[in-house]
Amino acid sequence: MIPVVPVESCTHVLAEFDCLDPLLSALRLDSGRIKCTCLSVSRKWLALGTSAGGLHLIQRDGWKQKLILTHKEGSVTQVSCCPHDEDFIAVATSQGLVVVWELHLERRGRPERVSVSWEHRGQTVTSLYWDTAALRVFAGDVGGKVSCVRAGSSKLGKGSAFVIFPIQTITTVDSRVVQLGYSDGHLVVSSLSRCYLCDTEREKFWRVGNKERDGEFGACFLSQGPAGQRGQALLYCARPGSRIWEASFSGEVLSTHQFKQLLACPPLPLVSYKNEPLFNSAQTSPQSLAFPRLLQFGDQNLLTWTDSAIYIFTPHSGQVLLWTEVKDVVEISVFRNELFCLHGDGRLSHLSLMSPERCVERLIKRENWTLATTVCCMFQHAIITSKARKSLPVDRLEQLKAQLNSASQQQLIGQLEEVIGKLEPLDSACSSRRSSISSHESFNVLDCGIYRVISRRGSQSDDDASSLANQSMLEEERLKEFSFTEEEQVENDSQSVRGEGDRSDLSLQFLPLPFRSKPPRVALQAVRDSVSSFVKKTTEKINTLQMNTDLWPRPDLREGVQGEVTATATPLPEEVEHELNAEQSSSESELQELRTATKKAISQIQDPMVLLDPVCLSDVLREWAPVLERVLGPEDHISLTEITTQEEKTLEEEELVSSMSCCVVVQPDTYSANLDKPATLTEEDDDCGESSPCSTAPVRAPFPPLANHVELIQLFSPKPLPPDLQADLSQLACLYLEMGCPGRGGIESVCVFLRRYFFLLDQERVRKMCMLRYREHREVMKAYIAGMLEFTQASKVVEVIQKGDLLKSLRSLRELQPWNAPLLLSHLYRLYDKHGEVAVRAYPQFYPTILPSDVMVMALPSHFLPYLDNLVQSRAEQQRLSFLGSLFQPETLRQDWLELALSHDAPQKDDTLTADGQPRWHSHFFSWGYGRLLSLLIRLPADLASKQKMLEMCRAYGYWMGYLYLCRELQRRPEAFSAICRLDDMTLLEGDDGIAPQSLDEWVLLLQLSQQISSSNEAPPPPAPSGGPDRSCSEDTNGTSDSSPDLSDASTDWSIRISPENIILCLVRVFGPDRALAALQERGIQVDLSSRSTLVCDLLRMAEKRQRALLQTMLERCDRFLWSQHA
Repeated sequence: MIPVVPVESCTHVLAEFDCLDPLLSALRLDSGRIKCTCLSVSRKWLALGTSAGGLHLIQRDGWKQKLILTHKEGSVTQVSCCPHDEDFIAVATSQGLVVVWELHLERRGRPERVSVSWEHRGQTVTSLYWDTAALRVFAGDVGGKVSCVRAGSSKLGKGSAFVIFPIQTITTVDSRVVQLGYSDGHLVVSSLSRCYLCDTEREKFWRVGNKERDGEFGACFLSQGPAGQRGQALLYCARPGSRIWEASFSGEVLSTHQFKQLLACPPLPLVSYKNEPLFNSAQTSPQSLAFPRLLQFGDQNLLTWTDSAIYIFTPHSGQVLLWTEVKDVVEISVFRNELFCLHGDGRLSHLSLMSPERCVERLIKRENWTLATTVCCMFQHAIITSKARKSLPVDRLEQLKAQLNSASQQQLIGQLEEVIGKLEPLDSACSSRRSSISSHESFNVLDCGIYRVISRRGSQSDDDASSLANQSMLEEERLKEFSFTEEEQVENDSQSVRGEGDRSDLSLQFLPLPFRSKPPRVALQAVRDSVSSFVKKTTEKINTLQMNTDLWPRPDLREGVQGEVTATATPLPEEVEHELNAEQSSSESELQELRTATKKAISQIQDPMVLLDPVCLSDVLREWAPVLERVLGPEDHISLTEITTQEEKTLEEEELVSSMSCCVVVQPDTYSANLDKPATLTEEDDDCGESSPCSTAPVRAPFPPLANHVELIQLFSPKPLPPDLQADLSQLACLYLEMGCPGRGGIESVCVFLRRYFFLLDQERVRKMCMLRYREHREVMKAYIAGMLEFTQASKVVEVIQKGDLLKSLRSLRELQPWNAPLLLSHLYRLYDKHGEVAVRAYPQFYPTILPSDVMVMALPSHFLPYLDNLVQSRAEQQRLSFLGSLFQPETLRQDWLELALSHDAPQKDDTLTADGQPRWHSHFFSWGYGRLLSLLIRLPADLASKQKMLEMCRAYGYWMGYLYLCRELQRRPEAFSAICRLDDMTLLEGDDGIAPQSLDEWVLLLQLSQQISSSNEAPPPPAPSGGPDRSCSEDTNGTSDSSPDLSDASTDWSIRISPENIILCLVRVFGPDRALAALQERGIQVDLSSRSTLVCDLLRMAEKRQRALLQTMLERCDRFLWSQHA
């Protein structure tokens, strides 16, 4: 039962209709490396600042990226769009730089920095705010300094820069600037202790109020009166304890608004596509909050937020408009009634403030029926009012009820019926626009906003009849250009009958209903395009191949199409009726034979001795399969064993067959031989327009076998099957497919069986079968996807995907929840074929319904890796390792993914390996594009054989950090020491991830290896890598950091070179000078130390002696103390 929101809280609601995750994914702001740090919104732009110093300008119309502005002076910390001239944007960086950009979009020029200020160098800018009239922006920092930066622009005229000061320090307050605001020549500065008001024209300052505070509290101006008639603005300053001061331009506090007790009301739910809104009517305790920011929201409201909720106040009336729980909010930018929230994890959310009836109207237009009904029932006090009839007339709510599932949503339908029963009529006082409509006339509001007037003068039926006749005449005139000719009606009888039925009912198709998802013009255009394409293709093929009428398929006389056939077809002769009766009796006997064979096979399989013995199970299925083929297979009885791989069918024959049959024509070579290319089915237009393939039964074997065999995908049974027989056949067909079609031989037979009996197979079971049983045979997966693409062709989601809008397509897929994996997978194939890598980056949101193994088959390797990286990075850092391990289904995916990550966005092998396969000098400093993913793959627990394979793979590709990690795991320390000596980096022997020698023998081995390599390479090669150091296989190695050290400088650092002398010094530090040098002499190793190393040894001896003396002194004191206690 959906709870009802009280009347006093029903005025407004916050709603989230759009998902901006695909936008962040396209901008690559959804990974852990680069995140969104700040945002600003205007009428035209959504500006996003990033941690890498980039500023992305997104055009709000269509959510398309227009520009990216880069800054080398640190990450972007603040951004602000100019409210009165959207050609200017102000940006502040982490180094204290304030930049004003002029975009030059009107003149289509390059963006330029028109003003640059280093007034806040070394300080973090905490707030930016534009002048409401002039081209100047105010900036405040953590030190309390407030400055003004004027935008020097060609719009100001020549010479303007010589008569003004572009940069000016206004004041310095006592503590960090929390927020700035400006109105009518007055600037408000809110610091940690108090608010200051500055008259920028007369250069006068006031303190607002007398009481100080401690903490982050915002302040802003709020204009009085509606837009266009606004008087002087009032200043609102946040205070502790959920209070807000209202002050004048002179700094005098006029009143104090107390919201602590008012916030004891329950929070309103957020209406979001992500989950169902929940409302708890229980009263909460009063909230004592500190409002860190205050923003003007609309004409009369103030908006503020904490890390867990958003609050909207109406200070003129002293009321709380609403408050809603929204988690982890860091920053909010508003424009009119829209607000964009930046969350702590870098996500963005787009919310809108609106009345409940407007919210329901938008949800209905987006066809989100369940959520629209939930909002109707929850906010029914606002829905039933008479003014809501403008947006939600009664017939629209009735249409909404009709869209609900009567089986699973019965309770929701009952609540909606109660709301409809309480609706108030739209009286004349609700709208002044009805004054011109007479009392004997009625009207309704169309989707486009037009009032449709229905006159009640005279007979109602006559008016309706004349209206239908007029509209029918108009539609018939529009359809004259694609009327059918006699040649074009060579189609099979069922399609011909359907075509005539469509033409005869065109007037009914475009009835002017008050609620319609598509306008008639759009539907008419779709019909016109579909029919025109079909007629053109069919005419060409008929004229080319001179098709005989014997090839026409016979209509399937099921109940679903019987009425359509008898409406226009001529009476059949008695001979034909006799043939049909004979065929029907023969069909019944065949079905009985199939039922008997199926029951026999199932009874045998229920025996555990048969089920667990593959040979016996294959014999049972081999005996059952011919009966299935004889009854439900093609009429020409082509045996599966006789099918061989033949040459590709010509395009003319392929299109002919697709136009003749409602089965789907798919050749074995329909999809590319490239296994990574997404499988998409070619869509052929037919005369059914937007009708579902389920509306017409397929015709069994509608044509004789052609020269080259073309297989059909049977989406529906050629004969009506009882439900119990259908279930038994499905179980046996799936088992027969899992066993590899015993007795038929070859993977081609499996594909043929899948196409012929697709209507019997469990789609989810076959999907798992393709991923596990036939993983090495991608043609089976291609045949399965081809069937699923055609099976879902009639879905409304397909229309949205074909329009090419990625965001709307993803939203439509999210609205399909709960997801069916096979159906969702087919839509994702279409989406990938349309958008490529950008679409795949958004697929992590469909996990776990769609697994990485599914996406790996669908996408190119270079596209799959970003998907996998985004999916893993979407988890918390401490959960990523275990989460990645859970994705290995089957376990062999570990090796495949590791090889993909090593071979894409990676250094060249010539840069990491020498000609003899040894590590190249300092090649471990190279950055690997998927270093984080490689690190996780290598660190996952695995058996010994898998670890050894990964070790060899890392060595073959030159991924030395992973190679060293695996050497340490497998205790292959001599190989690791050899690689470290060739890499020539002492830091690889240090730290938690380093491989330090653990015994004197290992130190001696390392020294000998170093001497051998030093003698073979007298001088190190020049530094090749130019990326950042890849220090360990556990740290981020994506190579995007701008702070990578210069290797030319690092190569000259004597302390990190692996030389015999440096190794001896390390040995001396571990074992002591005397012991280490003596051990080396015993093993016959010559020690030649430089003067510097000799000095180090002497210092270590002295330190060792002093340490021994200190220990001796401490032991003596302890001994004396213990003896004194004993005495």
